Amino acid sequence: MNQQKPEVVFRPSGRCTQVEPGKNILDAAREIGEPIESICGGKQICGKCKVKVSGPVSPFSPQEEKFITEKEKRDGYRLACATQAFGNIEIYLPEESRRILPIIQKALREIPLHLNPAVKPYPITLSPPTLQDQQGDFDRIQKSLNDKFDLRNVTVDPVVLNALPKDLRSHNWNINVFVWMDQKILDIRSTENGKFYGLAIDIGTTTIAIYLCDLGNGTIAAMNAIMNPQLQYGEDVMSRISYAMTNPRTGLHDMQMALMEGLNGLIRSVCDAARVAPENILEATVVGNTAMHHIFLGIDPRNLGLSPFVPAIQRSLNILARDLGLKIHPAANVHVLPIEAGFVGADNVGVLIAERPYRQDEMVLIIDLGTNGELILGNRQRLLSSSCATGPAFEGGHLQCGIRAAIGAIEKVRVVPGSLDVKFKVIGLENWSDECAPEKIRARGICGSGIIDAIAEMVGAGILEASGRFNPDLRHPRLRKTEKGYEFIIARTEETDIGRDIVVCAADVRAVQLAKGAVYSGVKIMMKMLGVEKVDRVILAGGFGSYIDSERAMRLGMFPDCELSKLISAGNAAGEGARIALLDRDRREEADWIARQIEYVELTTSPDFAREFIEAMPFPHMKDSFPHLQEIRKPYA
Repeated sequence: MNQQKPEVVFRPSGRCTQVEPGKNILDAAREIGEPIESICGGKQICGKCKVKVSGPVSPFSPQEEKFITEKEKRDGYRLACATQAFGNIEIYLPEESRRILPIIQKALREIPLHLNPAVKPYPITLSPPTLQDQQGDFDRIQKSLNDKFDLRNVTVDPVVLNALPKDLRSHNWNINVFVWMDQKILDIRSTENGKFYGLAIDIGTTTIAIYLCDLGNGTIAAMNAIMNPQLQYGEDVMSRISYAMTNPRTGLHDMQMALMEGLNGLIRSVCDAARVAPENILEATVVGNTAMHHIFLGIDPRNLGLSPFVPAIQRSLNILARDLGLKIHPAANVHVLPIEAGFVGADNVGVLIAERPYRQDEMVLIIDLGTNGELILGNRQRLLSSSCATGPAFEGGHLQCGIRAAIGAIEKVRVVPGSLDVKFKVIGLENWSDECAPEKIRARGICGSGIIDAIAEMVGAGILEASGRFNPDLRHPRLRKTEKGYEFIIARTEETDIGRDIVVCAADVRAVQLAKGAVYSGVKIMMKMLGVEKVDRVILAGGFGSYIDSERAMRLGMFPDCELSKLISAGNAAGEGARIALLDRDRREEADWIARQIEYVELTTSPDFAREFIEAMPFPHMKDSFPHLQEIRKPYA
């Protein structure tokens, strides 16, 4: 007799599914698209997947004790990743556990570009064959390209060759021949159809951005961005690698297919926006960290998680779109930029060719912060790169009230010294909190830029000591002690949409200290290797760098002191690098060259790392001075 499968119903959405007895709630939610937040990918270490359960489930586990309070336990709260269904159950998904669509800022800067794409059109008019001239169709094209444009020994993609006889005759022998790298014919059209496009693709751990570019004039015809669909398998790189390792039969395939589905959806969206047929896209360039690079290509990433963290391949690659499953012209070429090392990928190479520190005399520090921190330091004399594990704290992850930068996220915070009055700004709300009625604010949590602001303000107001410890002598209604330690209230319950206060707790402060300590100590080690005492310019790259208050970030000691006018936000420099490589094929050679010239530094093997890390933990630093911060007359205004 077959055992009846338990039915799992999710509230308030009403979605339901039947599962095998013993299946955990998070996996059940993934199968039907119920948006439960899970930063760790189901490893029971983030505590973000809290749900309220009614019905027969597995016993409360020791791991859940770390995240669920006694009151929550009495109310039926569990971790979805740690709870298995053994009968019909009902799941209530609270607001703070609901995965929400973040604000994705991926716009590119207006910078001068040299237009020299890998694909170029060549208009030719052919003489039709006769009984006296029986030269083959392709041979006729090949000879014309040789005679008119000095293109020798051009080959043709089989997809183009198959349609060649029909295309030539339907276009009355007047054609545009689209040739890749002066070597291979990718498409043949009438001379009236000269528009052709390319895609610049930036595959981030958290977000994917895509830019549809007109290869005839270099303009961006359309752009879009989404959350990386692989987030369901884990928030960070190591979670994805772990998923591939623990699911050897299907893990890599699952993640690659999720990525391709997301990319093809983005391709449809930008094509619809620009009114471009996907078949008119003849080229794509791709950047991403090494793990995303491997998963995109279907390469097993497990060795990236094992010492010595060696990638399968480092050089750039050219692959047919049809072999990858990208829904553009089937003969289109996909150029994947080179990677530097196991934890410094093609996205970092994109940043390099966008910013070109190797052409500058200034000592330039480039910090690309996300779920991982990638660092570049140097100039034309010598260039170093490294990677540091910042964790997801800078993106709102692993914080008690942390969320991504989405509608309802607190993105800016100000604390008045003395009174400790707090005002904050929420994404999606134009005014500051003190200018709104409490019920209109509807804050849902605090994102990365908000936590940087909040902690910098708390240090400046004396709520936090330089060590990161809450001031034990301070008495204030916003500061309270709980079973897990002190916490400071940023938004009161009536100002939130989650039915409770939004706070910064001791664990949040510690998470930021660990992240900023990793970045700062990495920079210091590279500075010592280069023999320099200061940096001349700091460039913050990536979406996070676009949002944070750079002055307050320096107050926390996220990077060494420099002139405030030399703190620059570069936006999505990795995506910019992908676009540069798309529009100028010579920069691909530059990318291959610099990827081999830059010296990768393995920070964890440095004998100074532990000491530098400990010294970097206090706010802003245990020993280093920050004289340029004195330029601000009202630091916390």
